[in-house]
Amino acid sequence: MRLAPSDVLRLGLLGLRTRRTRAALSALGIAIGILTLVLVTGIPASSQSALNRQLAALGTNLLRAQPQPNQKPPVLLPPEAAKMAARIGPVSRTSAVANTHAIVRRSDRTDPDDGLGLTVLASQDDLLPTLNGQVRSGRFLSPSTDRLPTVVLGHQAAARLGIPRIVPGQEAPQVVIDQTWFTVIGVLDPIPLAKDLDRSVLVGWQSAEQELGFDGHPTVVYVRADEDAMEAVADVLPASLYPQLPGLVQVSRPSDALAAKRAANSTYSALFLGLSGVALLVGGVGVANTMYISVLERRSEIGLRRALGAGRGQIRSQFMTESVMLSLLGGVAGTAIGILATVVYAVYQGWPPVIPLSAIALGTGGATAIGVLAGVYPSVRAARLAPTEALNAT
Repeated sequence: MRLAPSDVLRLGLLGLRTRRTRAALSALGIAIGILTLVLVTGIPASSQSALNRQLAALGTNLLRAQPQPNQKPPVLLPPEAAKMAARIGPVSRTSAVANTHAIVRRSDRTDPDDGLGLTVLASQDDLLPTLNGQVRSGRFLSPSTDRLPTVVLGHQAAARLGIPRIVPGQEAPQVVIDQTWFTVIGVLDPIPLAKDLDRSVLVGWQSAEQELGFDGHPTVVYVRADEDAMEAVADVLPASLYPQLPGLVQVSRPSDALAAKRAANSTYSALFLGLSGVALLVGGVGVANTMYISVLERRSEIGLRRALGAGRGQIRSQFMTESVMLSLLGGVAGTAIGILATVVYAVYQGWPPVIPLSAIALGTGGATAIGVLAGVYPSVRAARLAPTEALNAT
């Protein structure tokens, strides 16, 4: 007599219902493995989606050109370097900054090392639109402020100097650069494609020449170009900025740094993916052990069913179903908790939550596969028990 699938399922769930604590602990190992699997695929996918959005907003068509470091004598780009770069056909925007080597302090009464780690940069007025940057509060430098002792603070520089924002209607705060007071007119949002500007104090180009003895030579030139012509522009940019020795000018693409950071994070994701595999293996061993003990404890039940006419295939199906359901319940629980944890973490980070379908498929499919593998030996052993042997064991 063949058992209906519903009867096989009911028999398989019988052992789980009668030994709930043991079943829960066995399923926990599978759940932890599947949970880790979903997390290490969902969180990087959410991070990648956020990065793609960020790059789409910032643009991947930005190039950064600067002299090769540690050159003696140092390479000095011409004062008109930004204009020289603008003559390249596919270039749409250019701007430049220069290190003034000045020291900034919150006031003239603070320690001279108060601004240690902050950089005072001379900035051209078109820097912010070139970098697709945003002003958090106040305003950016403009031709009307270029000759005045005014500054704009990068995100981290503002926090260091205790000026988190500019409040309209209140007296503007001031900082001391070398021995000159400068009025703070703006605070910037973080600029992902120019992290060094977050730690910088930006001074107008002409104001830096008048007040800080700036020599007019830029140290970094930013170039926006057509996306399809980025490689060609990068090739000719050094010769355009420093024709006499183009090899002394290095050109980089800031968006590549973000992509490289994402690639480095994926290495850790692969590590955790391996750990999830180990957790699944341990969970599978736990399920196999539980099923083996279940066979030993239920020999009388097996013997009685065999004596009443149950075939070896029915016994084998019963214990195989129990093993698969045990693993599947752990897999479903782990997948659900992993999805919830991924969504919570992504929302906390400000990322769009992304759950790859492959993670859900691997969660349920992997749990089922582990249940089958873990249940092979216990189910075969149960099916091989002869009725008399099983009944005598009691």
